[in-house]
Amino acid sequence: MTSRTEVSIASSLGQFFAHVRPEDLPPLAFERAQMSIASTIASAAMGRDIVSSNIIREMARERGGTAESSIWFDSGPKLPAADAARVNAVMSDAAASDDSDMRAIAHIGTIVSTTSIAMGERLGSSGRDVLAAMIVGYEAAGRIDEALVPGRGDKGFHGSISTIFGGTVATGRLLGLNRDQMTHAIALAATSIGGIGVAANTSWAREYHADLSATLGINAAIAAQKGFLAEPNVLEAPKGFFDAFGTLDFVDEVTKDLGQEWDITTDMAIKLVPGGHPFHATAEAAANAAIKGDVAPEDVDAIIITQGNLRALNGPRHPTDLIGVAHSLAYFVACAVADRGYGWVHAQPHKVTDPVIGALLDRIEVDPDPPPLPSRFAWRHGGSVTIRLRDGRVFTDHVEAPRGSGARGIDWADVDEKYRTLAPLAGLSSQQVNRSLDVVHRFGDIDSMSELIDALH
Repeated sequence: MTSRTEVSIASSLGQFFAHVRPEDLPPLAFERAQMSIASTIASAAMGRDIVSSNIIREMARERGGTAESSIWFDSGPKLPAADAARVNAVMSDAAASDDSDMRAIAHIGTIVSTTSIAMGERLGSSGRDVLAAMIVGYEAAGRIDEALVPGRGDKGFHGSISTIFGGTVATGRLLGLNRDQMTHAIALAATSIGGIGVAANTSWAREYHADLSATLGINAAIAAQKGFLAEPNVLEAPKGFFDAFGTLDFVDEVTKDLGQEWDITTDMAIKLVPGGHPFHATAEAAANAAIKGDVAPEDVDAIIITQGNLRALNGPRHPTDLIGVAHSLAYFVACAVADRGYGWVHAQPHKVTDPVIGALLDRIEVDPDPPPLPSRFAWRHGGSVTIRLRDGRVFTDHVEAPRGSGARGIDWADVDEKYRTLAPLAGLSSQQVNRSLDVVHRFGDIDSMSELIDALH
């Protein structure tokens, strides 16, 4: 292993994340971590019976191992924490209904929620300790991913290459890693995953990446606890993590003002409708424009989208399954115009094949000359939709940020509604839904994870 004398980024982060005290974390951060748990469980309920989830659950069951942590909505025996976390993470990610960091659409909440709860169950951690671990894990992943934007996407890499740091640091906190151990855990995470974005946009590789982030994040922290050493300068070194996956242009920002703000309060967004978070604000704008003009779908001549620096539609124009729906901006907008809103129902097959929505899909265009972005974070800036009718009338609306995002605030009423809508899809009774949601609301006061796990079985 190379020996260096300067303080590395991993070492600076390791020092901070190993020693920051729970009492130094703002109350809002704890609340947002609770919201992340509720959102992740709800999304996992929706994804429980998706084929990819069944495969990963079957693989984990076949391998077995030390009984440490539970698969949600499952009465089978416990599994090693990394295996339970991976199954729960895949269920949440498979439904495309979890959370996003709005700087670059990395699903950090899914990873910090699933890894922290699994490790908390293994270790007998309190709810407050688990929430604190989630907060610092989110901060680690958010800061590292921010420094990768826009280079990571330009080079074709998926957000999982940063979400792994969330699982690693959260696990490290619960394990009580010291500064040096946390440093090496972060360094190990940096060399653990290389998810490819194009695969995540078109296949089950999206949720497989969540599997890897959860599993390998936990493994990195446990290996470091046992004394495994890595290259401390791997993040900033030439041909290292940032150079390979993004750019070296923003590495100085990774450790700047640590503890001044917390990413889970500023940039986390909870999905209140299914599918890709970059399209949520634009779908809301489309619905608003349709409502303004009392638009009848058959009267629409064209629907023009202005979003970020987008110059052509991405994702399928006519999706046929949940993967396609999740990545189809056209589908979001067509549904919103046809039904004056976009919601959970639009993930259902009868909406995907709706002829009214299908006809509108062919009338959608993208602004060929969008205005320049005010910053490099494209998804922070919302979207605009203009509906042009056959009689020449035009209706336009702009939404700056999606509902349920840090920019607009996150309301417990919205999170609770999401939970009550999706949790029954995993077979939970109304009593179990109420009981488990109550546990989430009291999460900072519970003594162990068993209260939540029991409510989800």
